[in-house]
Amino acid sequence: MKRILVTGGSGYLGAELVRRALAAEAWDVTATCHAHAVDVPGARLVPLDLGDADAVQKLMADVQPDVVVHTAYVQRGPLLWDVTALGAGRVAEAARQAGARLIHMSSDVVFDGERAGAYTEHDSPSPISPYGEAKVEAERLVMLAHPEALLVRTSLIYGGHEPGIHERLVLDTLDGLHDIAFFSDEMRCPVQVTDLADAVLELAAMKHMGVLNVAGADVVSRYEFAQLIAAAHGRSADALRSARSATSGERRPRNCALDSSVAQQLLRTSLRGARAVLGAMSPE
Repeated sequence: MKRILVTGGSGYLGAELVRRALAAEAWDVTATCHAHAVDVPGARLVPLDLGDADAVQKLMADVQPDVVVHTAYVQRGPLLWDVTALGAGRVAEAARQAGARLIHMSSDVVFDGERAGAYTEHDSPSPISPYGEAKVEAERLVMLAHPEALLVRTSLIYGGHEPGIHERLVLDTLDGLHDIAFFSDEMRCPVQVTDLADAVLELAAMKHMGVLNVAGADVVSRYEFAQLIAAAHGRSADALRSARSATSGERRPRNCALDSSVAQQLLRTSLRGARAVLGAMSPE
């Protein structure tokens, strides 16, 4: 049985990776957490501060994983750069020294969103947000420390055991807890969390390296995604408001669509689109 280490194992994707790895009965699973621990029976959950290089090295030496999947990050705040960018480099260096395969989870927001069509693995990053800049630096540091690593760029993640942050935002808006509009001109390729976790575990057994897009098959706007989420939860979408990012005054990447055709050719796992997944969930 091979050993897998999942950083951010209490996060939305990390916890699903742990569950799917345990269900496959092919992995000895260790997962890390920082602020919010989630108990997943059968996995060892250990605390880890990604800002502490010595702690990262010690954990890697203790676990001696065959595969490391690095999902941990923070999206904003004072720890953004140290955890999301520099922390990824620390994990990569420790994984290389341990002789482990490394899968680093990255994001579609490494792009500025100003091109037409979907981004491929050959497109150069061009971030316009602090989080996007941190993810680009993370990719650079990972490849510098561990040249054989796989960088998986993905999109909005949804559809787990409990509603994720994107679903929760829609449901809370419908419940009157937020008053926000969803952009009709901001395009993404949302991916169902189990599809993504299964794809990553498949990739863990391969030697594929470099950049790989792994996102859902459908390109949908934030507004359409919100409508689909509402319907999937048996709610009317009539109260959802739309707006245009281009006229909002906010500097956000508008078209972050990812072309995942290379990944889909490699994988048995189907990278389903949000329309298919959420349409099947709808009670009607």
